[in-house]
Amino acid sequence: MKRKHRLQALTAAAAVLCGSMQITPVAASAAAEIDYAKALQMSLFFYECQQAGELPQWNRVEWRGDATVEDDLNGGWYDAGDHVKFNLPMSYSAAMLAWGLYQYPEGVEACGEMTNYVNNLKWVLDYLAACDLGNSVIYQVGNGQHDHSWWGSVELLEYGMLDQGVTEPRGHLEGRDCSAVTAEMGAALAAGYCALQGKVDAAVLDDYLAHAKNYFTMADADESDATYADSDAANFYRSSHFYDELFWCANWLYIATGDAAYLDKATSYIPNLGKELGSDEYKYSWAQCWDDVQQGGTLLYALNTGDATWKEQVRKHLEYWEGSKSKLPDGAVYVDGWGCLRYANGVGWIVAVAADTLFANDAKHETYRTLAETQINYCLGDNPDGRAYAVGYNDTAPLNPHHRTAHGSSNNSFYDPEQSRHILYGALVGGPTQEGEYVDDRNNYINNEVATDYNAAYTALLCRMVTEYGGKSDPAFPYPEVRDDELFVEAKHKADASCSTISLKMTNKTAWPARVVDDLSMRYFVDLSEVIDAGFSASDVTIRCDRNQSEMYSGKGYAPATVSSMQHYKDNIYYVEVNFPDGRVVLPISEGQYQCEILLALVYPNYGSGWDASNDYSAQGLNGEENIKTEYVTVYESDTLIFGTEPDGTTGKGSISANPAPDGKPITTTPSQTTETTQPDAPTVNYGDVDCDGKVKINDVVLLSRFISEDIEAVVTDQGIVNAQCYNDGDINGNDATLLLQYLAGMVSYDVLGAPIQ
Repeated sequence: MKRKHRLQALTAAAAVLCGSMQITPVAASAAAEIDYAKALQMSLFFYECQQAGELPQWNRVEWRGDATVEDDLNGGWYDAGDHVKFNLPMSYSAAMLAWGLYQYPEGVEACGEMTNYVNNLKWVLDYLAACDLGNSVIYQVGNGQHDHSWWGSVELLEYGMLDQGVTEPRGHLEGRDCSAVTAEMGAALAAGYCALQGKVDAAVLDDYLAHAKNYFTMADADESDATYADSDAANFYRSSHFYDELFWCANWLYIATGDAAYLDKATSYIPNLGKELGSDEYKYSWAQCWDDVQQGGTLLYALNTGDATWKEQVRKHLEYWEGSKSKLPDGAVYVDGWGCLRYANGVGWIVAVAADTLFANDAKHETYRTLAETQINYCLGDNPDGRAYAVGYNDTAPLNPHHRTAHGSSNNSFYDPEQSRHILYGALVGGPTQEGEYVDDRNNYINNEVATDYNAAYTALLCRMVTEYGGKSDPAFPYPEVRDDELFVEAKHKADASCSTISLKMTNKTAWPARVVDDLSMRYFVDLSEVIDAGFSASDVTIRCDRNQSEMYSGKGYAPATVSSMQHYKDNIYYVEVNFPDGRVVLPISEGQYQCEILLALVYPNYGSGWDASNDYSAQGLNGEENIKTEYVTVYESDTLIFGTEPDGTTGKGSISANPAPDGKPITTTPSQTTETTQPDAPTVNYGDVDCDGKVKINDVVLLSRFISEDIEAVVTDQGIVNAQCYNDGDINGNDATLLLQYLAGMVSYDVLGAPIQ
């Protein structure tokens, strides 16, 4: 750096530092620091992670594949970290996404997420429309009791179920007397009809509305949940009541059609709506959620009728939570412990819409607006721990949500691998305890589960926030994952002067996506120089297969592995090839099946002495005590080398049946466990960390300013100089120190550091 640049920067940097002890971010707000467009972009991606059946071409999740394609009804969303399609929470989630787009389309369009939003909303609405059987409804696909018995990737669910002894098909549940779920499906389709005007074909919208009307007709005629309450669905999403769903659906149909008959129907349900405990007052102290849409229906009814009484009923909800002492430490409201943040966002959404409509000119407008924003901001890091609760949002976010497919276990285990293999971008975890405590524990489904309904009001509220505060989605998202090895061999070797005994375990840990891989083979290379020198040939070596684990599946009709004779490679190097024509004999579904062992014995001619295993290429690094992953036993897929290194140095480049990464270049090295290192251009720079101690703090500002002033004792390493260029103007000067101090004061977000100057 030129001396004059340092001298020019010194005064400005010193002035900033002198005032730093008294600086307060007067112009800053949590909203200014949070990237709502990024959060919305990721939340929509989460819904793509949940897609069931044959995936659409626009699905962006590199670790997902077609799954449960034999379902009686394809499509829809898997509910949570499991693989059941529960229509009650699914349709609630669809309705909330539709409401978010309907209420605040401007921000969604401006931030660049309209296409993704419409794609994901239409996907689920198409499924809900298909659940209409005319005079009855499909309200669930899959069995929760069966599904929850196995922990693995959904792409191999049918094999996981067989491994658990479940032989019957997934099937579906259908019928009448399911008013809550039927009305909720009607509400979702009516809300979708409103939200997607001008965004999809009119014929599609007309179909949604026709099904919405039919669902409402059935739910209204039944006024009963008797069938639903006696089903597998009730073990997981038991409905507490159904008049709130009828009220909610009727209001949406009135908005969609303008037909006053629907508003009259809504009015007729009012006497049956929930009341405060021990009171005749209508309920106001709960939250909008999958089992209770009374607050949403109340707000819509107030807007639809313009009735001052119902406006004040909405106000009761706002006032209750604004004054409530039931809150997380310094933050969001606390409604219930199981997935507390979904309820907080349910409150935040109702408050936001009410503040922007009914109370836009009210004296307490700003109070209500602050209450709404507090809920979403808490989820994205504005809390005492500075933690984001949306997976992948930043490096404080959870890494291990309770989600089977994202975890990517090969052996039906919560705990293996320790860290999830995939980043479930955008998924909102349940959240902390009421005391604000949170542990990133996959096994804690109360605080670390994810679900479509957890993200529902959260996504809707993000629509409001991007409309209010702007922002742009990241064109580089989704960030390509760093992949680990999917198919390889673990081997064990023991030898004496007459024989080599070799255990070869073909291993399937596929996760991009988890899959059946047919026509696999592995090659074990040996050097037969001593055999040939003794006057024998390769054909004189006896190859004995003492164990072929694949044969245990013959009763299922799976073709077993085959073992070749000695095959010539080069010079005196030969190999034995084991071929697995049927990939079902080695699947990442359980401890017993993700590996398939072949036990070979290579016997010296005439059982004489002279076998030298020490020169065998594939024996390198092996012992007789344990199976070890080795690159010297190569793996092939359809005769293409995919793992390991052959004796001539040729190396496999990864499975040919894997999904391509978003950039088309899958990386086959140990995966990173933080989102920071998986994002483009980020792995070698920690902006602001001038002293390279792994943290960004005031010491870095002090060191940087001393360095700028040419203090000879202010030593900054080459990496520190890279990290110090926060302002990104090609120089290190007072601008860098000023921007860094603004970040520490909370005036700018970390994303600003090092960003190109606009």
